[in-house]
Amino acid sequence: MSESNPSAAVPIDDIVEHDGAVSCSDPTRRAMLLTALATCACLAAPEPSVAEDDQPGSNLRPQKADTLVFSEGDHAGEVIKPEDLKLGGPPVRAWPKDPKTAVIRKGSRLNELLVVRLDPAELDDDTRSRSADGIVAYSLICSHTGCPVTGWVKQASGDKLVFKCACHNSEYDPRESAKVLFGPAPRRLAALPLAISDGALTVTATFIGKVGT
Repeated sequence: MSESNPSAAVPIDDIVEHDGAVSCSDPTRRAMLLTALATCACLAAPEPSVAEDDQPGSNLRPQKADTLVFSEGDHAGEVIKPEDLKLGGPPVRAWPKDPKTAVIRKGSRLNELLVVRLDPAELDDDTRSRSADGIVAYSLICSHTGCPVTGWVKQASGDKLVFKCACHNSEYDPRESAKVLFGPAPRRLAALPLAISDGALTVTATFIGKVGT
């Protein structure tokens, strides 16, 4: 009687061991094995943390006592101080931040701001009353079709530097409550009153005017 061959039960080319890993030549068995491994990996992985944009308060419009922080660049998330802004521009983009919870209100694009430092003598009375030593803040969102207002250019019919929306060339004058100077925008940008508190820019009231379209 011949001795039984233990390897005869499973073909040698069906299962091959490599450093403890098992490779299946059968596509169905391979798929089942990969599915099982993926399921185990998912169960073992830690749950993702809550996205910052989903934190309570991140969608709220700027609130009184919020501080302003840079929204982009190397200093993104850092508090904006008056000395960070060059007189005459260019403007910087900013988010409001709740100082109590440290939540940055970037859950809505309607909360992003343009902040620029101007000569207080150039501001009209209403704009000056909402400024902090010549620093003014406006909604970044154009009132025409909701594009971001990112330009800081010479106005189409003058020498002053003004905000410009590249989508349809609307221009706004930050010295006069961001009134429309040129283009199809139907109304001025919403303004956000500011003050300086403990060396930082802070919000003193909610938006004046409608944000966006």
